[in-house]
Amino acid sequence: MGESQPHREVSIADRLLLTPKEAAKVLRVGPTTVYALMKSGELRPVHIGRSCRISQAEVERYVHQLQALASRPQPSPDAA
Repeated sequence: MGESQPHREVSIADRLLLTPKEAAKVLRVGPTTVYALMKSGELRPVHIGRSCRISQAEVERYVHQLQALASRPQPSPDAA
């Protein structure tokens, strides 16, 4: 038979779905912040049974949204 491949630890970056704790590590925030973002609808989780996961694509979408907001010109306080 063929040789089995050695067990390889899958890094967080290689995972399709992340736990809220793993997503917090990727975003460099606390898990409580991730849960708050999910509750507010800013991060959209997927549910598998009773488990809650966040896709890598969703984390990237959220970061791109933050970058777009940061690049918009801010109104000056003198404009009022």
